[in-house]
Amino acid sequence: MIYFYTVTDKYGELSNFAKLGFEADGKYWSTVEHYFQAKKFEGQLYEERIRLAFTPKDARNMGRSREYPIRRDWEDVKINVMKTALRSKFTHNKIAKDLLLSTKNKELIESSPFDYYWGCGGDGSGKNVLGKLLMELREELQK
Repeated sequence: MIYFYTVTDKYGELSNFAKLGFEADGKYWSTVEHYFQAKKFEGQLYEERIRLAFTPKDARNMGRSREYPIRRDWEDVKINVMKTALRSKFTHNKIAKDLLLSTKNKELIESSPFDYYWGCGGDGSGKNVLGKLLMELREELQK
């Protein structure tokens, strides 16, 4: 098993906060976090403000704001939004792609102590959706 969470970890490039920019939807995105959070507000001016946020933490905090309405279909599309961001990141960045492929067939676990959906959560009982999406992408890239 390979655990990742912060950008300073051994596998930090797997983190959504890793500053490995990419193009998606005709625009440049600094991190996966910027893309994911901005897409909650697709078609609104706030989407662009998040895209241009100074840090991934800023983008995350802006995405959590309820000052602006989140798109109504967010729960239905958020997995595909994340897949788009991850695919773009790992196909545009050789370093990230090589690192992902170097994990061979090991289980990837986002060891977020707080996130029980995208990560494994503090007690390891989380869904680890991010880890699963990365393993799915790795399998695609291995072909």
